[in-house]
Amino acid sequence: MKRDVRILLLGEAQVGKTSLILSLVGEEFPEEVPPRAEEITIPADVTPEKVPTHIVDYSEAEQTEEELQAEIHKANVVCVVYDISEEATIEKIRTKWIPLVNGRTKRGPRVPIILVGNKSDLRPGGSIEAVLPIMSQFPEIETCVECSAKNLRNISELFYYAQKAVLHPTAPLYDPEAKQLQPACTQALTRIFRLCDQDLDQALSDEELNTFQKSCFGHPLAPQALEDVKMVVSKNVAGGVWNDQLTLDGFLFLNTLFIQRGRHETTWAILRRFGYGDALELTDDYLFPPLPVPPGCTTELNHFGYQFLQRVFEKHDQDHDGALSPVELQSLFSVFPAAPWGPELPYTVCTAAGGQLPLHSFLCQWTLVTYVDVRRCLGDLGYLGYPVLSEQDSQAHAITVTREKRLDQEKGQTQRRVLLCEVVGARGVGKSAFLQAFLGRSLGLQEPSMELSVYAINTVHVNRQEKYLILHEVGADSLLDVASDVACDVACLLFDSSNPTSFTFCARIYKQRYLDGQTPCLFISSKADLPQGISPPGMSPAEFCHRHRLPAPVPFSCISSAAPSTAIFSRLATMATFPYLVHTELHPTSFWLQVTLGAVGAALAAVLSFSLYRALVKS
Repeated sequence: MKRDVRILLLGEAQVGKTSLILSLVGEEFPEEVPPRAEEITIPADVTPEKVPTHIVDYSEAEQTEEELQAEIHKANVVCVVYDISEEATIEKIRTKWIPLVNGRTKRGPRVPIILVGNKSDLRPGGSIEAVLPIMSQFPEIETCVECSAKNLRNISELFYYAQKAVLHPTAPLYDPEAKQLQPACTQALTRIFRLCDQDLDQALSDEELNTFQKSCFGHPLAPQALEDVKMVVSKNVAGGVWNDQLTLDGFLFLNTLFIQRGRHETTWAILRRFGYGDALELTDDYLFPPLPVPPGCTTELNHFGYQFLQRVFEKHDQDHDGALSPVELQSLFSVFPAAPWGPELPYTVCTAAGGQLPLHSFLCQWTLVTYVDVRRCLGDLGYLGYPVLSEQDSQAHAITVTREKRLDQEKGQTQRRVLLCEVVGARGVGKSAFLQAFLGRSLGLQEPSMELSVYAINTVHVNRQEKYLILHEVGADSLLDVASDVACDVACLLFDSSNPTSFTFCARIYKQRYLDGQTPCLFISSKADLPQGISPPGMSPAEFCHRHRLPAPVPFSCISSAAPSTAIFSRLATMATFPYLVHTELHPTSFWLQVTLGAVGAALAAVLSFSLYRALVKS
C-alpha cells in the first residue's frame, strides 16, 4: 500500500476547486477566494486511512500546460470538479479533462479519477443522470461525489473517496464492463481460499471462515452473521454453499459483491493480509522479510518452522499413509507460481516406491533449502502463508541464525543441527555414487539415467542427537580456485583406490584448500571392491594421512545390491560436531572413550589437586 496520497484538483474556472480545499482546511466557506490555493499536506493521524495526504490545486490562468502535465504525472488521483448548475462544465469532463489526464496513456494503469459535482446547494436535483454515461464510458472513473463548498456538504467524504481510489483501487480488482473480477484478482483470491481450506474439502467450514475472518479483520463473525452470509450466497450463486459450507464460487461472489457495493477496501484488506500489493502480486516485503546472516553463521529451521511444515504435510497427505504422492505434492504446490522443487528431488532426499515423499524426507528438503538459500526458503514459506496461518509478523520467525563458526571452533563443539560436508575428488572417483549411498542406494539400486543432484541430505545420530548432514559434491574445476572460501563443517576427500593418480589430486586439494584451516578432513578410498592400483613413487595414502595427523583413509564401496553402510556418514557428522578432534583417529569406540576419559580426567585432576593441597597444609 502507498505511504502517501497526492490529490490533484482540475476543472473549469469558477467551479469551486479552491473553495473546496479551503473549506476542508478551514471548516468554513472562505469569504475571499484566491486564484489558486497553495499545496496543502494533511498529517496521517487526521486522515481516515492514516496516510499523509497532499492536496494540489490547479489554475488554468496561472499555470502552463507543461506545469499541468507535470502535476498530472505526480498525482495519485485526480478530482475533476464541475459545477452542477452549469451543464457546460459537465460536458468538458468528457471532451477536455479526462483526455488531458489519461489521453496520452496507451499502456499501463490509468490515473484514477473522482468526479466532483460542486455547488449542490444551487441544484437540489443533482447531476447523477448527466454524468452516468460519462462514468460508463471511462472505466478509470472511480465514483462521483456531489458536494457543496458553501454548505460544507460531503467535503470530507470527497477527499476520503480520493484517498480510497489510491489506497484501494478498483481497476486491478474488477472489470466494470464485464461485471466480473479481473483474472489476477480471481487467481489471488483462489490461492487465499486454498490456504484457508485446511481439510482440503473444497469448502470453508464455519470454523475455517472464522479463522480467516479473524486473521484479516481481527475478530470472528457472529453465528447469525455467518448464516446471513451463506444465505446471501446460496440465493445468488448455484453451488456457492455446499453442505452448509462456503465454496470457492461463493467466496469469489462475496468479494464481487463487496466491490460492486463500493466496499472494495474489504477485498483489499484480505489481499494485503496475504501479502499482495497493488499489482496483485506478492510483494518483496512479504516474501523476503529482513533476516541478517553475519559471516560465518548459517540458517536453520527452528521448531516453529518444523511444526508449521508438518501441519502442511499432514494437510496434503489425504490418504494418511505418511507420504506425499506426486498428486498430493502437486496439490501442495498449487499455491506457488511454479513448483519450487525440480526433478532432482528424488536424488536429493530418500524417497519411497512410486515417488512417494515421506515426512522425514519432506523436512530434509526444507532443511536443505533453508541452509543453502535462506532467501528462497523465506519466499517459499511466504507462498505457503506462514505469517497468516501461524499468526506471526513474518516467516523469519521460523528460522534461526546460528552463532559464528569461529565460536564453535573456540568452544570445541558445535550446537548446529545442520552440518555441511564437502565431497571433493577428481572426476570418475564416484562422488555422485557416494551421495546416493548416503540416501541408501547402492550402485545396484540406482537408475542408469538419473537426474544428478550436487546435494544429498539425510539425518544421522551423533552422541544420541539427531543431526542433518548435507553432502555437497564440489566440482573438480571449482576446487582449483584458490580464492574460494571453505564454509563447510567437514570435508570428505574421495579417491579411487584402483587409480593412484586420483589420490595425488586429493592430496593437492588438501594442501591448497584445507591444510591451513581448522576444517576436519577424512580421506575415503572409494571402489574398495576393485584391486588396488600400483602406487607411484612417493608417500602412500596412509603415510600422507599419518604425516599430516589425519585419520587413516577409510575404504568404501557401494557396489553391492544391499543398502550401503551408514557408519562412514555418522563418522563425518561426528567430526563436524567435535572439530577439536580433527587430528585424532575418530573410530567410534576410541572417540567416545576420549570424550568420556576427558570428563573423567578432569574430575581426577580436581581430586588429586585437592589431595595435594591437604598434604601441603599438613606439612
